[in-house]
Amino acid sequence: MSGDQSRPSFEKQIEALTEIGKAITSDRYIEDILRLIVTVTAEAMHSKVCSLWLLDEKDKTLRLRATQSISREYLKERSLKLGEGIVGKVAATNTPRAVYNVQEEEDFKEKELARSENLVSMLSVPMAVKGRVIGVVNCYTPYPHHFSEIDKKVLITVANEAAIAIENTELMVRTRVIQEELEARKLIERAKDILIKKRGISGEEAYRWIQRRSMNTRKTMREIAEAIFLAEEA
Repeated sequence: MSGDQSRPSFEKQIEALTEIGKAITSDRYIEDILRLIVTVTAEAMHSKVCSLWLLDEKDKTLRLRATQSISREYLKERSLKLGEGIVGKVAATNTPRAVYNVQEEEDFKEKELARSENLVSMLSVPMAVKGRVIGVVNCYTPYPHHFSEIDKKVLITVANEAAIAIENTELMVRTRVIQEELEARKLIERAKDILIKKRGISGEEAYRWIQRRSMNTRKTMREIAEAIFLAEEA
């Protein structure tokens, strides 16, 4: 296939960036965001497979988190250490890399998978927010292909937009979890006050009562606290 035929169209590029741009301000959860990114990127880049790996900064490991491929083999859980293989090196150096034939590339760690899935050329770019790499996006073609500078610029732009979307979503989820935790603590404190008055026990004893009830009924302490309120109002 010629370079002109395989080059992403301007319309597809704009469409991909628009879709990911919408995700930045949406309230979707992270898995929805990741699926959206690989789907629109694969279409924009005319790729057979688009995969997205996220970096776990605690153990310095990249894990496959999303792909639009429906192959069971490709969908298996996989991970690479930072600096390992092409994906790991792209993340470690924060530098894009194009490979003409992954099946013959020494750094590529999944040659058997590439052969079975008919993956040949690869473009891999880091996903970074303010210079901090959070993952890597890969696009594969089923034929030998020299990626153009335009291809690279498009995927880098998409990757950077995607990184912002992911960062915002994770921040939003963390914020939501913190808010829910604070609300639960407030409810438990109020439930403790009710128990202290009703049962004539200390605050520590009231807390332990809620905790034991939670364990025995396999309900959260928040649910127990809410049940205490309902009993008080009855």
